[in-house]
Amino acid sequence: MGRKIQVGVRVPPCRPASEIGEFAREVERAGFDALYVPDSQTLWRDAYLTLYASAVRTSRIRLVTAVSNVVTRHPTVVAGLARSIDEAAPGRFVLGLGVGHSSVEPIGMAPSTGAQLRDGVDQIRRLVRGEELAYGEGRARIRDPRPGGVPVHIAATGPRNLRLAGAIGDGAILLSGVAADPLRRAVGLIREGAVEAGRDPDDLQITVAAHTMVTDDIERDARILKPVVATIAQKGGRGALELLGIRVDVPAHVPEVTPDLIHAEDWDLAVEVSSRWISDADAAAFARGFCLFGSATDIAERLDVIADLGITSVFMQHVGSWDLPERLVHSVGREVLPLLGDAAHE
Repeated sequence: MGRKIQVGVRVPPCRPASEIGEFAREVERAGFDALYVPDSQTLWRDAYLTLYASAVRTSRIRLVTAVSNVVTRHPTVVAGLARSIDEAAPGRFVLGLGVGHSSVEPIGMAPSTGAQLRDGVDQIRRLVRGEELAYGEGRARIRDPRPGGVPVHIAATGPRNLRLAGAIGDGAILLSGVAADPLRRAVGLIREGAVEAGRDPDDLQITVAAHTMVTDDIERDARILKPVVATIAQKGGRGALELLGIRVDVPAHVPEVTPDLIHAEDWDLAVEVSSRWISDADAAAFARGFCLFGSATDIAERLDVIADLGITSVFMQHVGSWDLPERLVHSVGREVLPLLGDAAHE
């Protein structure tokens, strides 16, 4: 039997695309269902080139942008890239799109509005299928299209974008962890958006991201999450943290850490600096509430719980941005995935 929930892993393109492609082969052999690659041009190598390198070295896993945007990349550019990867891995590519925070903010641009994202998704879908669109005085059409299109999943956090994901997406990507009550609310809003748009909410795929570690001592290991907790507090997530009894006030800018807390080049330094605001107890509470930290059995049981809430996929993350999640892939592949059943085959 296939898995009740599909399991992927986030791999930042922190090394040359050919090396990530070889690592993608390891991810597939370990039994994962999907590879998620973030798209932030000033942080890492190109996400689409990385996914293409992964496509030609794998045969089964889904390949997902987590996530791209329509601000730094024009919809015609995204459509051409999506077509190219779907050619290399037919039926395995998923286009994850969001408003573009980590791509646009470092270069002084604004994230896309909901209307811009809606319009961009519509253009991409039509172009990938081979339709001709007008752009001012010009007209554009993708040659050698993919008539079946590619799935488009929308990253969302707030109520407005959650409803938008339900209204226009083939799926949604939730970046706020696996706490049951917030997930239940998010799934409800996604389904509301689908119903309001005249769509069947049962057709939607819903993916949630979660920092993950197989560990026998959460209190000892959770402290590595302090920069994550601090970043959530910085970015307007204090209300979510307060659900766990975490009440913190973190400055908007922490100049000692480059480029920022969540993408710190020196993670140990980021943990030390974040300890000014985030206690060990806070980190442990966050790990237990929002993350997949614990024994293999604990993690497998937690995955069953979120599947019952309507979550169809999870993508696991390690902390940090500048190394590959080798330990995560090996430990989860060896200890957790065998408890979940066989990998899903598309």
